[in-house]
Amino acid sequence: MDQTARRRRRNLIQNIAIALLSVSAVLLFAQLQLYNLGTSEDPLYLERLTGEGSPSRLREFPAPVRVVLTDSYGRYGSLGFTTNSDGFSALGLREALGSVQHLAPSTTDAFRGALSGPSIYFDFLNPLPLQVLAELTGAEGTALEGNARCLLLAAGADGSVHLYVWDGADTVLTGTVASTALSIDSLTEAVSQSGMGSVSFAFEVVEMEPLYGKLFPLSILPTELPQLPVLSAASSISGTDWLLAAFGFNINTRERYAEADGTEVITEVEADRSLHIRPSGEITYRSGTDATLEISAQEEVPTAAEAVLGASILLEQLTEDRSGEARLYLESVSQGGDTTQLLFGYQIDGVPIRFSDGGHAAEITLSGTSVTRLTLRFRQYSTAGETSLLLPLRQTLAIAAEHPGTELSVGYADGGGDSVSASWLAD
Repeated sequence: MDQTARRRRRNLIQNIAIALLSVSAVLLFAQLQLYNLGTSEDPLYLERLTGEGSPSRLREFPAPVRVVLTDSYGRYGSLGFTTNSDGFSALGLREALGSVQHLAPSTTDAFRGALSGPSIYFDFLNPLPLQVLAELTGAEGTALEGNARCLLLAAGADGSVHLYVWDGADTVLTGTVASTALSIDSLTEAVSQSGMGSVSFAFEVVEMEPLYGKLFPLSILPTELPQLPVLSAASSISGTDWLLAAFGFNINTRERYAEADGTEVITEVEADRSLHIRPSGEITYRSGTDATLEISAQEEVPTAAEAVLGASILLEQLTEDRSGEARLYLESVSQGGDTTQLLFGYQIDGVPIRFSDGGHAAEITLSGTSVTRLTLRFRQYSTAGETSLLLPLRQTLAIAAEHPGTELSVGYADGGGDSVSASWLAD
């Protein structure tokens, strides 16, 4: 009897141990499945987007800006400058945008007239919200509203520095800068230390050549052609599993297939999400009702500045070490209801890189704070050691004059090949 009892107790203990091992295995399996199939996004990736290590200000994302300084001797300018370039902070725009509290209507004639005296002209290439421009320059919390492309700091007859703001179309506004923020002496000192090459505006050289009158009046024309390097270019996607993890997809998903043109498609039917990865290096992400990828904002609908910062952080993480010497920059942001649309381009040392098909480097759509659509062209650019050959200005002018109102500028035109040269751009 004792042996029988001991045998029964031993069998009972073995059965309990087997049951516990089985339960542990099930729990471990379930845990792995929850990790892979639940919120399968890389937690470290999202932590970088919202954590302490991520950029906290738009000032950390350089925006290209063309600069023209005018003193009593002439005009001097740079077509390759950014808000992070050495010397930009000394030009006084941050102080002006942080100082001016009110803007009054003005005219394009007044804007051009102010260019005749000591002044600093800034062209941000595209109209952007003033609050975004202010934060790009480091001036946070500006009270100014509206859009601006061109800004001008000019010495006024009243002894004050005046800020002119032009949206590039019909709206010109002006305001007085507090002398404690930027004085005429400070403006004059900034202008005198330019070290830039000689330039002129198209509107002021019409008497020399009537064809200049066919151009956008504030086209910046360098006296000597800029020496810009040829760029080597390549699509920069290597492997795709990291992309799936970045967008919250399970890298072992069975909902993954290739289309006839080589496009890799990853879907998540239940969440109504998809990711298309094309052989050209372009990706498109779409999200349905479930918010998997979001930006940070104080309210349900972000401000323009919050949307730009959140989108810039996301794109910076996606393109980190994958764009070579180029950086993305904001081309436009527009809002309607709870929808925000953002467009980005590539730039290298302040010189824009345009795609020959007219497309953008990145497009993002937000619904509230959720990313519902994202398109990104992965391109890697680096200087190739050669110098781009630009057409002489007169030859370019003859071509551009056939289309009145054309703005001439210098930039890169990327046709998708492995080499990209600087050229005249006609907008």
